[in-house]
Amino acid sequence: MGTEIFFPSTGIRANVTHSLQDVLTPAPRRKFIADIVRLSVAGVVTGWTPVYQIAAHAQGAAPVPANFPAGIPLYKQAFQNWSGEIAIADVWTASPDTPAAVVTIVNWARANGYRIRPRGYMHNWSPLTIDRTSGASQVVLLDMTRSLNAVTVDTSSQPARVTAQTGISMEALLATLEKFGLGVTASPAPGDITLGGALAIGAHGTAIPASGETALKGHTYGSLSNLILSLTAVVFDAQKQQYALRTFKRTDPDIGALLVHLGRALIVEATLEAGVNQRLRCQSFVDIPASELFAPAKSGGRTIESFLERTGRMEAIWFPFTSCPWLKVWTVQSRKPLFSREVTKPYNYSFSDSIPQPLAELIKRIVIGGERHLTPAFGQLQMGIVMAGLGVTFSGDIWGWSRNVLQYVRPSTLRVTANGYAVLARRADVQRVIHEFVQFYQNRVEAYRQRGEYPMNGPVEIRVTGLDQPADAGPGAATPSLAALKPRPDHPEWSIAVYFDILTMPGTPAANGFYREIEQWMMSNYAGSYATVRPEWSKGWAYTNAAAWQDSVMIGSTIPNLYSEGQPSGATWNTARNTLNRHDPHRIFSSTLLDCLLP
Repeated sequence: MGTEIFFPSTGIRANVTHSLQDVLTPAPRRKFIADIVRLSVAGVVTGWTPVYQIAAHAQGAAPVPANFPAGIPLYKQAFQNWSGEIAIADVWTASPDTPAAVVTIVNWARANGYRIRPRGYMHNWSPLTIDRTSGASQVVLLDMTRSLNAVTVDTSSQPARVTAQTGISMEALLATLEKFGLGVTASPAPGDITLGGALAIGAHGTAIPASGETALKGHTYGSLSNLILSLTAVVFDAQKQQYALRTFKRTDPDIGALLVHLGRALIVEATLEAGVNQRLRCQSFVDIPASELFAPAKSGGRTIESFLERTGRMEAIWFPFTSCPWLKVWTVQSRKPLFSREVTKPYNYSFSDSIPQPLAELIKRIVIGGERHLTPAFGQLQMGIVMAGLGVTFSGDIWGWSRNVLQYVRPSTLRVTANGYAVLARRADVQRVIHEFVQFYQNRVEAYRQRGEYPMNGPVEIRVTGLDQPADAGPGAATPSLAALKPRPDHPEWSIAVYFDILTMPGTPAANGFYREIEQWMMSNYAGSYATVRPEWSKGWAYTNAAAWQDSVMIGSTIPNLYSEGQPSGATWNTARNTLNRHDPHRIFSSTLLDCLLP
């Protein structure tokens, strides 16, 4: 039984289970459902602040770091990562307005025993920037977003080139490209990440070539880092015995360690290639059962494999304890399809941009109140809002320039924690890779449920991308040494990567133990001649039963080995580590986690 909402103009029916009446009394069932749907899809409920949000603090009474360069704004400000699990109220923060000012601060830090950590929009989970347990002692953050955001576009070269300072947001960068008729094949869904942050962790979208499709000049099916033609970093000059700016071209072997550096370097500017912009159609499907979409390989029907063959671009968002995922499928289409709605700006799923207060209350009851048995209802409610929202906002079939359908996550959406891994495999095995994961995930969810535990209350997200093929950036281009999408030369048949992200609310009991089981299984299952797996740097990895980023074996040997297997001598983990250490011998650009991961 359920409450069905029908939108005649679209033919979409939304159904939310009646069990919500029992878990959310005394609110009457129909009124509650109606209020949730009406407010969330209409955008009336806005401005609700996600849990753990903290405000910036004015400069306090603590002594100002000695000898800090005059003329550069310095103040104390809060730092909070995306999920709110790392929150420090008063970190010294500087706002340099030029690359030269950045160099001045770095040389001051070396002379005064400080570390420098660039800060963007903090859309990150892993403690690569700063660790909540070690605090902010002897650390100065550089706010790169205030002034270091200039961008220029050169359309006279073929392909076109865009040179941008790394504090620019991806939303602003792609908007600038659009004005010049340029775009990217794939990009991360959030617009509130800086270019520098995206390049540091190998940020990606979701795209592989459709059947018969070839990459356009200036495009890549890999990460944004694979578009880099040159970059300017702050590195130590041994001759002058000070830090200075240095530009590295893509053909320089040292650039391999800088293209994806995990925060172990400081990049102030990058030049990327850019290709002709494309019009994309994005269709949402909410009626395909998970059993069909994630079926065994060669099953036929509406499988992930079938959509990739036709369009090459998809994302599945599968809420817990629901039967049908939210599947987005992007298609390159130069003319607007008859039944598509044209969009001229990003963020077209307003129903997922803000959290209705009743949904927030349900979250509190599950995570804080300990009513874990409400988790199935929570998953069903989330999917019910999606189904209703797609109909009310006419966003189930949209069409426009690439960025307007690729960027859809606002910072006001639900703040969750996540783990993340990329599985490299043959394209012919993509359905097998996904099916095996789904089977194991379902089995573990059921095993935990039988024990009365619900560690996963957020969705599973699945994307498929190409690899960082250096030839996409021209002859002699170096490979990003620390990129999750780095190809395996000994397995050229591995041409795609399947990204798995599992989301849950911060603080959910048993979550870390669940994540550890998933991680250990993935390492053993996707191995040998079949596939390999690498962590997604911005998410959670190296789990113990208590926490992420704490498994010393994973950090000390497993992960370095995964990045060295099948690689030539110049592209191994140790080569990248040694290069980063040589360019920053005083470890000005490091953190507690990086000291363990890249000693």
